[in-house]
Amino acid sequence: MFLSVLRNETAASPERMARALAGLRAYQGAPREERPVSRPAIHRVGRVALRDYGGEGRPVVFVPSLINPPDILDHSPESSLVQWIAKQEFHVWLVDWGSPGDADRDLDLAAHVERLLVPLLQALPEPPVLVGYCLGGTLALGAAAITPPAGVATIAAPWHFAGYGEGRPTLAATWAAVQPAAAMLGLLPMEVLQAGFWQLDPARTIAKYEAFADLAPDSDAARAFVRLEDWANAGAPLPYAAAASLFEDCIANDLPGKGGWVIAGTPVNPAALACPTVEFVSLSDRIVPAATAIGLADRRDLGAGHVGMIVGRSARARLWEPLANWIAALG
Repeated sequence: MFLSVLRNETAASPERMARALAGLRAYQGAPREERPVSRPAIHRVGRVALRDYGGEGRPVVFVPSLINPPDILDHSPESSLVQWIAKQEFHVWLVDWGSPGDADRDLDLAAHVERLLVPLLQALPEPPVLVGYCLGGTLALGAAAITPPAGVATIAAPWHFAGYGEGRPTLAATWAAVQPAAAMLGLLPMEVLQAGFWQLDPARTIAKYEAFADLAPDSDAARAFVRLEDWANAGAPLPYAAAASLFEDCIANDLPGKGGWVIAGTPVNPAALACPTVEFVSLSDRIVPAATAIGLADRRDLGAGHVGMIVGRSARARLWEPLANWIAALG
């Protein structure tokens, strides 16, 4: 998949192709850091766990995307949003979606909310504040519609999927090509999703590997690149029904944006939620463009990318502190 993107982007420049390939080889051969042991799973529903990050005070539940592992929110000791929030007088929990099996084939996005996420939230002693990242923000809004939380904060969460604009045909073509095989497997491999999102900005995919070719292998920058790319290239497959819901109901038909997404008989309308809400929107996001934003009254625009807003050098000032202040203001 990478080579296909590479050939298209560097067809007129053998030098660029060679540099990108050198960067890819360097990434593949780079030493890996040992990953920390997962936090304890205090509550479980099926394959999904609620992991306890400790802290004292109001419960705050972080809901990550289904598409990549949850550890982008606990990326490293220096760039862990969840660990930092747990030190701000909140009790922090992180949803771990686990790895789907045969029993999950028919779980669409609405079922992930109704049958997996909501029961986990109801196991807590009081309604938590939900903080949803990427597609996790979309799911958090769905949960809030059927079991009111203390508040909902979304980070780079798509809602008006028509905002993908010219990228929608590319993603539709990806789904059309893989749908028969996904239906047969009952799962959509994460690599297919990765390839689809690469096509939204192929030049950046190649450029980052060109740049990596010039980094000293033992530099902090190289280690940070490897850690982040390993996260971006990892992840469990999506259950078939969830993939179909994402590509057909959301990206193709924009059901959430049109008010047509229904969970447990309840239409999900973010503007009608009975709790305080806020959305953090990246103005330079290519994975979740700003045009897909929810449209909440309290919208905070950030000049950082989809991942940089979580783990970048300015993430604490741009996102972490405003988020913590918003939660604290809920009383």
